[in-house]
Amino acid sequence: MKIECSKTKLHDAISKADKITGKNATLPVLSCLVLEAKESNLIIRSTNLDLGIEMTIPVKVHQEGIVAVPSSLFVSYISNIPGEDMVNLESVRGTLLITGNKNETQIKTLSSEDFPNIPKLESEKKFRIRSEDLVLGLKSVFYSASVSSMKPELSSVYLYPDESNVVFVATDSFRLAEKKIKVEKADTFEPVLIPFKNVTEIIRVMDSLSDDVEVRFDNDQIAFVIGGIYMISRIIDGNFPDYKQIIPKTNSSEVIVLKQDLIQSLKLSNIFSDNFNQISVKISPEDNFFEIRSKNVDKGENRNTVSATLRGEGLEINFNHKYIVDAFPSISSESITLYFSGLGKPMVIRGVGDNSFMYLVMPMNK
Repeated sequence: MKIECSKTKLHDAISKADKITGKNATLPVLSCLVLEAKESNLIIRSTNLDLGIEMTIPVKVHQEGIVAVPSSLFVSYISNIPGEDMVNLESVRGTLLITGNKNETQIKTLSSEDFPNIPKLESEKKFRIRSEDLVLGLKSVFYSASVSSMKPELSSVYLYPDESNVVFVATDSFRLAEKKIKVEKADTFEPVLIPFKNVTEIIRVMDSLSDDVEVRFDNDQIAFVIGGIYMISRIIDGNFPDYKQIIPKTNSSEVIVLKQDLIQSLKLSNIFSDNFNQISVKISPEDNFFEIRSKNVDKGENRNTVSATLRGEGLEINFNHKYIVDAFPSISSESITLYFSGLGKPMVIRGVGDNSFMYLVMPMNK
């Protein structure tokens, strides 16, 4: 292999691929990037056996070939080459020779023959979505997924079609986030569960892109295709909970509040919350009174009232402070509505004027 390529394009591609390499003592090639020069392109592949990526960038190919280079070392070197616009890569007797105007180095390579194939998914089950919307859907819910692998269906993001929407959902059984994104032909796929740890990498790769993504499915995998990027993830074989059963059908109380006012109040309360991040929410519509309290036997206690519009019945109920705060980046509205259905029932949060996002938090026992 012998090529000449843009350092900027190379660095951008290998930085994305590097995070998807794996660590496997019996298969050391998984810690490598496989570089294949073919026709007028450089194809960069990496996988951890759970998630795989193939990126294609245009280069000047002097000689076709394929090589596996240790990823972290290669990325670190390319990242730190000063003042180079173009770099030359050449495989020479078990090494990758990297040259520029002022620098030259050799990195020992591994055989690419043991590198696993990255499956190419061709399926009629697919839909198209703007990359910004895909990232928005995933970012809006993934933090609610369980970090434990005890129940894989909870340690995932659930995607399913609903009329003209793709619905993104995640829950750890203590809170739940749902985001609806409008797309064309959303009914062409079956519901799928994407592993949480793969979702974070999908977000990272797609976050800086602006074109449409084609999302393809089969029974075991989901693939994302955009420009010169092909990314494939396994999907979880399991059943997501029928979460709509726990969403309250009616509300006994409502609080409309400025998001920033609530954030500031929760910041103050958190200073004095206990080891369980517990805060107490008290509402009294008759007195137009909305208060958030926290208490810590070692630090003290805090009470602060928040300006709000209230309707319905009075109520005092406890929640985990962190679970509430986690939802705010997913709400674009300046004002939010808190819906309550009584003691022991979950609180539902929505942005005012935005029905695309719903967040549910279970209460805490005193």
